[in-house]
Amino acid sequence: MTTATHPRTDWTRAEIAALFDLPFTELLFQAASVHRAYHPATEVQLCTLLSIKTGGCPEDCGYCSQSVKADSGVEATKLMDVQAVLQRAAQAKDAGSQRFCMGAAWRNPKDRDMPAIVEIVKGVRDMGLETCMTLGMLEPHQAAQLAEAGLDYYNHNIDSSPEYYERVISTRDFQCRLDTLDHVRKAGINVCSGGIVGMGETREDRVGFVHTLATLPQHPESVPVNALVPVKGTVLGNMLADTPLAKIDDIEFVRTVAVARITMPRSMVRLSAGRESMSEATQALCFLAGANSIFTGDKLLTAPNAGDDSDGALFAKLGLTALKGEEPARACKVAEPAE
Repeated sequence: MTTATHPRTDWTRAEIAALFDLPFTELLFQAASVHRAYHPATEVQLCTLLSIKTGGCPEDCGYCSQSVKADSGVEATKLMDVQAVLQRAAQAKDAGSQRFCMGAAWRNPKDRDMPAIVEIVKGVRDMGLETCMTLGMLEPHQAAQLAEAGLDYYNHNIDSSPEYYERVISTRDFQCRLDTLDHVRKAGINVCSGGIVGMGETREDRVGFVHTLATLPQHPESVPVNALVPVKGTVLGNMLADTPLAKIDDIEFVRTVAVARITMPRSMVRLSAGRESMSEATQALCFLAGANSIFTGDKLLTAPNAGDDSDGALFAKLGLTALKGEEPARACKVAEPAE
């Protein structure tokens, strides 16, 4: 049973499947009730995502336009200059963002890259913005460096269920994802981990995806739920262009958001990629189901996004407001086991 201080982490796949199977209105009622018990009902955190190093990634993730395996036209760039990143962060804050997320298309950062990354984290945090980085896999000493710099969140998505994962990515296994999450948690950084739906997976895979996150020793403080943005030239983009019925429908996407909210009640559930193709009604249902964070701006790394003007109009229509921010909470550091 979930309590205010100890959300349960012993969910079974059968229990999560039963949530997915609820009548839609009942599922939304339960998710909305959980949301209101833990979060302000009408406040949504505004985030900005910047690609600080684009393209050239050696991984073969089937959804990603930045993979060297993709024929997407995305050109590889070097890591952005520190001051250029800080300038973009300042612009994001001026536009109303409360959280600044930075992504680098690496399999893993090299140690030579870490001084610049540390300087960026310190600079963005000094502006009063919540900071998040996604740099690929981390070694424990790199996670410790980011923690020392004051990084609030580290994003490393599990992408899908353990069973479906190998159909999307072959250059690293599912356990590699979990190992990086463990390094981040032990360093004392908040965990941001979610995935992508609409990659041709089944509902059983979506159950497995939520189950993996909801049964971690501590839930991720941030859970991004992305709808696949099919990009021509990527494996999944090409595949789904030929089989459009494989795409997830809006109701099933909302169900996934709702189940994530119920099983991980204290987490920020982030309505992430794919919003630009969602109707206002679908987005409204996602907020009702417990999503309480979005990315603003017209671009997410290399994918299109809804845009600030569109979001402002939607918020006004729905009566939503920006989250009244507080100093980001630091994760509790997990003690290393005795030798």
